[in-house]
Amino acid sequence: MFKKLVILAAAAVAAVSGAARAADVDNIRMGYIADYFGTSVAAIATKEGLWAKHGLEAELKVFTNGPIQVQALRAGSLDFAYIGPGALWLPASGQAKVIAVNALGYTDRVIAQPGINSIADLKGKKVGVPEGTSGDMLLRLSLKKAGMKLDDIKVIPMDPSTVVTAFASGQIDAAGIWYPFVDVIKKRIPNLKELSSNEDFFPDIAFPSSFIVSDAKAQDVEVIKKVDAVIKDAIDFRRDNPEKAVAITAAFLNVPEGPLLAESKLARLPSSAELEKLTRDGKVANWFDTLAELYADFGKIKDPRPASDFYLGKLYAE
Repeated sequence: MFKKLVILAAAAVAAVSGAARAADVDNIRMGYIADYFGTSVAAIATKEGLWAKHGLEAELKVFTNGPIQVQALRAGSLDFAYIGPGALWLPASGQAKVIAVNALGYTDRVIAQPGINSIADLKGKKVGVPEGTSGDMLLRLSLKKAGMKLDDIKVIPMDPSTVVTAFASGQIDAAGIWYPFVDVIKKRIPNLKELSSNEDFFPDIAFPSSFIVSDAKAQDVEVIKKVDAVIKDAIDFRRDNPEKAVAITAAFLNVPEGPLLAESKLARLPSSAELEKLTRDGKVANWFDTLAELYADFGKIKDPRPASDFYLGKLYAE
């Protein structure tokens, strides 16, 4: 009888303990984009068990770009999301909060058909670009550097996959787009011209991709800290195990490793410790402020908020 009571008591304790552990797990919905830097953190976190390690259960949803994810955040169907630097105007205009930097990307390009050899040569030409993305931003920066305006070219808004088709079929003369789409286009037009890259503007301007949170979820400090912890572990794993990170991401997306491997080399990858220091030193805020001001110059937003309003750096640096 005594032994039975002990067993029952132990079972009761285990049940209470299990319930407590379950209560400690927070459910989140996170968006990602199906390219290397848009997916690798989510893929690594899933494969390496980082969600559970930090008390989270994540429902992952794929999107084609950052602005659509911000729409989902504001509609309440998403809690966290990944955006490239081209979508930073959305947090800078008060539509989300940034919680962490992902990578400093150099995947964006302004590409042109053979025979077009400079940005200046784009005058009057048809240029396809996904609006509000990093490709859009690089195109605008490149035009400005060449002493040109957006009105000097014929801008044709289109989604990334349409850019590939339109460029390959000669319907557009140039595009503001990024890898791996550039690689896909190169297979059809191997002698295309790369007129401009993010790296042309470094170090004055950095192009950080980042993770954001909805305004509704921004008050949940403990959950944000958990998500930050997952992101930090994942970016450090990705930095320390580049080939394995590519393999994990390719398996997650069910795509060949080759294009992702090429994309993975087109970025600077600070460690989480470096990003914590850069945050404390104000460097990360300066990157965001610079990009926000650029978007104001481009007329994308009127009154950009300072990074101190939309970057939750204190939580990241803790």
